[in-house]
Amino acid sequence: MEIPFQVDLQGKTAVVTGGGGVLCGGFAKALAACGAKVAVLDLNEDLARRAAREIVEAGGAALGVGANVLEKESLLSARDTVNGSFGSCDILINGAGGNHPKGTTSKEYFFPEDAGMEGELTTFFSLDPESVDFVFNLNFLGTLIATQVFAQDMVEKEDAVILNISSMNAFSPLTKIPAYSAAKAAVSNFTQWLAVHFSKVGIRVNAIAPGFFETNQNRALLINPDGSLTDRSKKILNMTPMGRFGRVEDLTGTLLWLVSGQASGFVNGVVVPVDGGFAAYSGV
Repeated sequence: MEIPFQVDLQGKTAVVTGGGGVLCGGFAKALAACGAKVAVLDLNEDLARRAAREIVEAGGAALGVGANVLEKESLLSARDTVNGSFGSCDILINGAGGNHPKGTTSKEYFFPEDAGMEGELTTFFSLDPESVDFVFNLNFLGTLIATQVFAQDMVEKEDAVILNISSMNAFSPLTKIPAYSAAKAAVSNFTQWLAVHFSKVGIRVNAIAPGFFETNQNRALLINPDGSLTDRSKKILNMTPMGRFGRVEDLTGTLLWLVSGQASGFVNGVVVPVDGGFAAYSGV
């Protein structure tokens, strides 16, 4: 069987927020390998520039830009930089996000003896509202504001695509991380809303929901200092039929499918799990 197309992103400008991280850095490299000019945005400008430099050294076109997805003026400045160097955005990857320790409970379950232990434990009753607010804003508002800024240039472009990064938490919340789970559920819901809202101006909006991948943010939760698995990691792998954590390259095919108008031109408003079967497994 002859495949009638290859993923050719020549002439496209892609903007990747959170591009200094492990997963979104992988997205940026994959887009560049298909010919896109990639603007790597990150709160940490050094990480953004390093990711861009690696792309350029591999023969691609990339630019590292420091930007805060929670500050519209910062993103407007980044857009000016991108437009001046590469032209306006065709593909927006909303990858900036994360959790905060103070939005996380110490234990998976609340027991009667935990009452009054707020000085030693973080229970539901002692979650810090400001930290919960930060997590929700970083994941949801960071996606919304970046879309407000960059999607203005995408209206009525050919094959314009927005790809949000949700999580398996959005389908079924994980223990201990209520703020992050709720925020990613909001991202999934917003993806569907935005797909409908932009359907008349030619912008497709979808999302990827990664399962468990080892990243800089979650490494300490998954791997002990001696390199062994934490108890939480063991539970995760027991619930993942494929029996391993995801690798960055496991997301590449889904990414390229969703940004290609030839491959997914009639796919709009979906959230695609890439989780090794985690969501499908009942535990029995």
